[in-house]
Amino acid sequence: MKNYLIGQLAKDVQVKTDTIRFYEKIGLMPKPLHTQSGYRHYILEDLKRLRFIIRAKEMGFTLAEIKELLAIKISSKDTCEAVYAQSQNKIKIINQKMSELKKMKNALGQLMKQCHLENHYQEECPILDALEIEEEIS
Repeated sequence: MKNYLIGQLAKDVQVKTDTIRFYEKIGLMPKPLHTQSGYRHYILEDLKRLRFIIRAKEMGFTLAEIKELLAIKISSKDTCEAVYAQSQNKIKIINQKMSELKKMKNALGQLMKQCHLENHYQEECPILDALEIEEEIS
């Protein structure tokens, strides 16, 4: 069985060692075995778990959601159904965020159209002015 030191594990998944320590602290990663000299030793299962966490983050799952996915993976009999439901919910959240980002982009674009950049020393800035007012920017 291959053992990994924390630096090797971090390099394999391209994260910092502090990230791995943080995941241990919050319970996403199990506490590793320690040698007599205090070095952390990880096994292949730890590497797989860390890859799982990193890939789930890349898919947009939060650390709390990843913890739920790991719990489902370990203990659930209806793993696929439960993960499917989690994924459906995540897609719904992503769609909402995309809609909000589109609104923000459009609002900022409208404000930018009000700028007159021929005069580089324009005293009034419509974007800054709009940020001060109470009404909703659309």
